[in-house]
Amino acid sequence: MLAAFDAAFLIPAVTTFRQAWDAWSRFESLFDLVAAVFLSAWLTGWSIAPLLMTSILLLMLFGREVLTVRPGRVEIGIGLPLLGLTAVYDAAKMRNLRRVEPPPKSGTAWRGAHLAFDYGANATEFGSAIDAARAASLIRGIQAGTRSAIRSGEATSAEREGEWEPVPLLAESAEDAAAEEEVAWVNEPPSLTSLSALLLIAANLVPVAGAIFLGWELSDVMVLYWAESAIIGFYNLCKIILIGRWFALLAGPFFLGHFGGFMAVHFLFVYTLFVKGPGTFGGEPGGDLSEVWALFGDLWPALLALFLSHGYSFVTNFLGRQEYRRRTVSHQMGEPYGRIVFMHLVLIFGGFLVLLLGSPVPVLIAVIGLKVFLDLRAHIRQHGGKKAENGTQSN
Repeated sequence: MLAAFDAAFLIPAVTTFRQAWDAWSRFESLFDLVAAVFLSAWLTGWSIAPLLMTSILLLMLFGREVLTVRPGRVEIGIGLPLLGLTAVYDAAKMRNLRRVEPPPKSGTAWRGAHLAFDYGANATEFGSAIDAARAASLIRGIQAGTRSAIRSGEATSAEREGEWEPVPLLAESAEDAAAEEEVAWVNEPPSLTSLSALLLIAANLVPVAGAIFLGWELSDVMVLYWAESAIIGFYNLCKIILIGRWFALLAGPFFLGHFGGFMAVHFLFVYTLFVKGPGTFGGEPGGDLSEVWALFGDLWPALLALFLSHGYSFVTNFLGRQEYRRRTVSHQMGEPYGRIVFMHLVLIFGGFLVLLLGSPVPVLIAVIGLKVFLDLRAHIRQHGGKKAENGTQSN
């Protein structure tokens, strides 16, 4: 059954690959380039399903189940070399550790006699072909290794209905716990005078200098802020890798797929609306690629400043303040979108105002100033501790 699902997902993946290959082999305009990037992003995201199903199929056919017992926890893993899944259980929450003999036609009959325990409202089963003597020895070993007496009885109402806190794949050691206590100050938001906030302000002032001294127009600023979104996506991918570790092998390509597709369509919108102008709607799609590359030629000082600013925030806040301890991959996957969508709605509104007024420098500077204010607000809320995770995101 799993092999059939795997084959079903491979068919559209192969079809999309052929379309992406054709798109990359012949593009002459921005529209062609965006189509090629979008198809590649779609292929990257779509490939996750067949890769995941193939991995699961290999694990089920050839994987080896491994039980690891440590003080306070039990780890049950199944895997191949460099590929595997591990579940971690808090020994204090395990109940009714026992030997089970499944009925001949049940879903677990293939295991034969095996061990099982209750965890929350569910039962976890592991092992196969375990006789009574071996089962008794394993149960004694698990209780000795975890230094816990696995209790018997029914689950409490909290265990049946409450939400279980996830246990990390690599549980914290005593040194990790001590280190976390030493950085308790991470819950305090960075001030407006912190170096990361000052660098963010300085990086955002570069477009002001460009507008005053270099004659930058609205199109330059909008393209620059699109590129900043790409920078944010790059550092977000780094965060996903650090949080997810091995799981990032799946989460990383999936993020690249949906974020890459979003950025491709986003740039086509920015280019058509603010570079070519609203008057091009309904005309010939796309634009000359040499003109597109030229857009970024004069923006490199601002791009470098933004890249360094977001990089410094990544190093000092995400790594230095150990924000990765409070993040999950699922949270990090969607983090850039709240900031990008909200920011660009504001910028588009301001951009239309600049277009209506004929692109005067004071109004353009006012739009940039509003963007700086929103950036700082999001920056402080995000790096202010656990409560920030539900707020507007930045960096």
